[in-house]
Amino acid sequence: MSLAKNLDLLKHLPKVDGLRLGDFGRSADVSSPLEEVTGFGDNPGALRMYAFVPAQLQKPRALVVVLHGCGQTAAGYDLGAGWSTLAQHYGFALVMPEQQRVNNGNTCFNWFNPEDTARDSGEARSIREMIAHMVKAHRIDPRRIFITGLSAGGGMTSVMLATYPEVFAAGAVIAGLPYGIASNLREALDGMFHSPERPERELGDFVRRASDHRGPWPKMSVWHGSADRTVNPGNANEIVKQWLDLHDLPLAPMAETVVDGYPRQAWWNKNGETLVESYTVTGMAHGTPLGLADNDQRYGIEGAFLIEAGISSSYHIAKFFGLTGWIPDAAKKTEAKPAPGRSPAPHLARSIRAAVAKPAEPKPEEARGFDLGQIITRALTAAGLMK
Repeated sequence: MSLAKNLDLLKHLPKVDGLRLGDFGRSADVSSPLEEVTGFGDNPGALRMYAFVPAQLQKPRALVVVLHGCGQTAAGYDLGAGWSTLAQHYGFALVMPEQQRVNNGNTCFNWFNPEDTARDSGEARSIREMIAHMVKAHRIDPRRIFITGLSAGGGMTSVMLATYPEVFAAGAVIAGLPYGIASNLREALDGMFHSPERPERELGDFVRRASDHRGPWPKMSVWHGSADRTVNPGNANEIVKQWLDLHDLPLAPMAETVVDGYPRQAWWNKNGETLVESYTVTGMAHGTPLGLADNDQRYGIEGAFLIEAGISSSYHIAKFFGLTGWIPDAAKKTEAKPAPGRSPAPHLARSIRAAVAKPAEPKPEEARGFDLGQIITRALTAAGLMK
């Protein structure tokens, strides 16, 4: 479809729509664990706020902001991507802003409208107010705030990371777009369908001009399906370039690995901390990839733009944020000793898996091999079978 035809298609909408996708998720609202919060502060973007806070929170307390895609609701995307299940399992709070049709005919976040993408303005300001409310109401550690989103929600994730970089420790964009590439409908469509290449310095400057912040910058995880025909997969590379420039990292990846059958590239700092990563979900169309997580749990349910791909993006993003290592206090007590008369084999199996698991990113100075004898000894000790 030509750019002119796309303009004709979208010009009737009450506010310009960056993405036009099918409706999904309304039926999920009734049984959703999310609760609406009103009176959270200034709301110039006229968004609705939904939140989920499990009974037990890890310490220090963490918050993840999750932004749905077009045609979706907060509850519908939560059901599909499994974020409240993850939050319950690992003890972190959620805030899920929701777009209203009065703002956008297809409930897309307005990721390129100048009035919604500037610091202290429009939808960006509304989301910032929601975060401030959660920090105060639930004693969230200001150093443990994260954000992720799909599609137009991914575009708005880029907006939030650019306009309020001091607020976030890390972000993750799924099938989204870089910040600053569009300020009107024509530019938005060009970015979506064609993803023109830009120099990394130009992309980084878009973010540097969005606030007075000069670092440190949030970490970034980028996800995109290689068969996406709604948002050109080239946008993933442009987002990566934008954040590599901000972190002063080289274009060439420092590691190229395969995770659950899909290629992952990564870049880290001198301390071995991963600052930028990028997953290419080969053969996948537009949407959030779902699959079995490393802990053998499944988060989310297949639906429109929620695609079974054999990899759980929600889980891996939570892991990138550093949220998956927590075990509830009750579980810690239960696992302290094997129950009398019961086989310790399951505990031993978990210990062996943990012992042989490779670190998320190999540091340059780390050895590449491993000592099987040491691994078995550590596993037996952790299982209580050796002192």
